[in-house]
Amino acid sequence: MASAAEQMAANFNLSSLGKADELKKRIWFTLGALIVYRLGTFIPMPGIDAVALNQLVQQQSSGILGWINSLGGGALGRMAIFALNIMPYISASIIMQLMTTVSPHLEQLKKEGEQGRKKMNQYTRYGTVVLAALQAYGIAVGLEGQGNVVLDPGLFFRISAVITLTGGTVFLMWLGEQITARGIGNGISLIIFAGIVSGLPGAIIGTLELGRTGQLSTFVIIGVIVMVLLVIALVIFFERAQRKLNVQYPKRQQGNKVFQGEKSHLPLKLNTAGVIPPIFASSLLLLPITVANFSQGAGGWLGYVTTLLGRGQPLFLTFYVVMIIFFAFFYTAIMFNPKETADNLKKAGGFIPGIRPGERTAEHIDYVLTRITVVGSLYLAAICLLPEILTTKAGLPFFFGGTSLLIVVSVTMDTVAQVQSHLLAQQYESLIQKSKLRGGKGGKGKGKGSRSTNRGRL
Repeated sequence: MASAAEQMAANFNLSSLGKADELKKRIWFTLGALIVYRLGTFIPMPGIDAVALNQLVQQQSSGILGWINSLGGGALGRMAIFALNIMPYISASIIMQLMTTVSPHLEQLKKEGEQGRKKMNQYTRYGTVVLAALQAYGIAVGLEGQGNVVLDPGLFFRISAVITLTGGTVFLMWLGEQITARGIGNGISLIIFAGIVSGLPGAIIGTLELGRTGQLSTFVIIGVIVMVLLVIALVIFFERAQRKLNVQYPKRQQGNKVFQGEKSHLPLKLNTAGVIPPIFASSLLLLPITVANFSQGAGGWLGYVTTLLGRGQPLFLTFYVVMIIFFAFFYTAIMFNPKETADNLKKAGGFIPGIRPGERTAEHIDYVLTRITVVGSLYLAAICLLPEILTTKAGLPFFFGGTSLLIVVSVTMDTVAQVQSHLLAQQYESLIQKSKLRGGKGGKGKGKGSRSTNRGRL
């Protein structure tokens, strides 16, 4: 039987959205913040030759800078004040999550609830500033070594580049937090989403132009559209897929009453690691290509390795799949602790039917999690491998890479869930207000009746 929340969610319509004034304010605030972000991606950093920079970006399109440029909506290609985007914050967050497994202090903060979370967020902000400053300095030095890209190279340019790019990243971090607090949530994810989707119109126009000039047939374009829709449906299915472990709670007694044992479930996501494995794998594999391009096409062993690890090469695809699978297991092991989950179930009095509480429950959860992670890692590898094959082998201008597609679909699903939660809260508040009004009317009527009765007795 569906719950009350599910029944209310099924009855959502545009009229309920129109009545939610608070939600509309949050949506408008989110749209305004994203417009500010997009405007910032067109404000250039001072001291850069735009023509020479454009040629450099075209040379680096197959490296890690091209990949970051696609995630940032072209800000890196224009060397805008938001060129680093929010990636230093993502890197700092991942580092903090990894550090919680080796640092007792951070692990203790993680268990302290809201106060510990605020402290870890503060550490993440500090780490973001440090990483952004290092990356900005590296970009400034790299641009100075590319000939005439920098108009006036030197210490002043490096300092101005570090201040500008670091300030842009800090502003985006603050903007994402404001979207989370005053908008519809998921501020950091929505900023990345806006950067990726901003390149979609150009990709569609480029595909249609190839069809107009005859480089792509109509059947191929239709096939690509159908394939994209099927892949999106597949991503939605796998991202929502869960393995539910039944959990039983024993009977409990309060005073003279005995309450029956409750039945619940422990949800285990098929893709626990999310988009982290493709991000790690892409960054490591594209690094040699980037280094070789900055070295003016260096020969020797670096050039040989770059050739073997070129986009679409068999060795590149093989390493890509292996690294995605490895990082899927690695990050899942960090994010989910079966022993801790089993201990929490035992403290709450819950148990998995047929499994002894404690160590046996932890082993069972780890066994199930390992099996579903195999399926989840293969799903990630397949989704990320398909665009690589289409781009390099079939020659299609396939814009959405595996990581981009996963981010767009995941953020869309999360945003829809946030909107539904706000609508649910609004409907609950309206029901509570109606019940209070009815109770108040009933109370007034009852008071009048009692007074009339007393008068009759007198």
